[in-house]
Amino acid sequence: MARDDRRRGGGGRQIVSAALLLTVVLFFLPALVVRGEPVYRRDDVAELPNGEGGLPVAPAPTPAGEGRDKGRAVRLLTKEGEVLELTMAEYLWGVVAAEMPASFQEEALKAQACAARTYTVLLQSKSAGKHPEADICGDSTCCQAYIQRSAAEARWGLDAREYGEKIDRAVAGTDGLGILYDGKPIQALFFSSAAGRTVDAVEVWGNPVAYLKSVDSPEGEEVPNYRTQVVLGAEEVKSLTLNAYPGADLSGDPAGWFGEASRNEGGGVISVPLGGVTLTGGQVRSLFSLRSACFTVAWDGSQFTFDVTGYGHGVGMSQYGANAMAKNGSSFQDILTWYYTGAEVGELW
Repeated sequence: MARDDRRRGGGGRQIVSAALLLTVVLFFLPALVVRGEPVYRRDDVAELPNGEGGLPVAPAPTPAGEGRDKGRAVRLLTKEGEVLELTMAEYLWGVVAAEMPASFQEEALKAQACAARTYTVLLQSKSAGKHPEADICGDSTCCQAYIQRSAAEARWGLDAREYGEKIDRAVAGTDGLGILYDGKPIQALFFSSAAGRTVDAVEVWGNPVAYLKSVDSPEGEEVPNYRTQVVLGAEEVKSLTLNAYPGADLSGDPAGWFGEASRNEGGGVISVPLGGVTLTGGQVRSLFSLRSACFTVAWDGSQFTFDVTGYGHGVGMSQYGANAMAKNGSSFQDILTWYYTGAEVGELW
């Protein structure tokens, strides 16, 4: 009998519990199922503008990298001549994937995203940009490189998912952020690798820029093709030089064509005489298709050998230097404020 009493008592309690559970479910059911939207914490809920409707509205979940960036459009002129309208998040993903190795540290990728976002916003702010029909183009020699996601993932093969998600996080983790000097977006120049130091803008373009100063850069022999050679015969050097600088005198012994170079702290060429015409290191780099202006040149009686270190114009952020800093624990803010002297990281809009 006691066993039967326990069963009846237990059954009564089960009925009461079930009733209570049903009441709770019915109470919360509308919040769970109305329009299929999830339940949000209070701090995730956005108010309607000007209090319209009088009730808080739960926003739809925002994909990574598409907060402030999602609300800003970018008109991109592709290499094929087509103008695409993308969100800033979509565009930046393609720029970071094209401009920096996806195997790099995430903080370096974030720094690249910030630099690319800043450069884009600066071009958008100009009343007459490089491309009247678009904000920016996908040619790295003119604006910034860009690659579509499908093409990047095909190139990465088995690493596609990992690399794609890394870039998603880099863009999302810097949403709307850029590099500012005196509260304004900077010309956020970047390049591949430096030979110990970056280059002051005045050495390359003749004009000083307060935030584009020479600073130490920590990359080195781990960089692919960090040291390269270009070998040219005397006739080729003569032809290339005279086509660009007809006033040069290359009539004598080739051993005397190049004078002594003036160099910066990083060993890069500031200027060098060639056939009596003084050229900048950047001009020589362009003339002979060298990877950087950090070079030496030697004549062995039959040909000139240019020994080159690093890759790029050397001004602004070194990408491999940024990766080396990230490996050593630097944040993307640390990286950006190091390479852009006196700048700060802040919201662009």
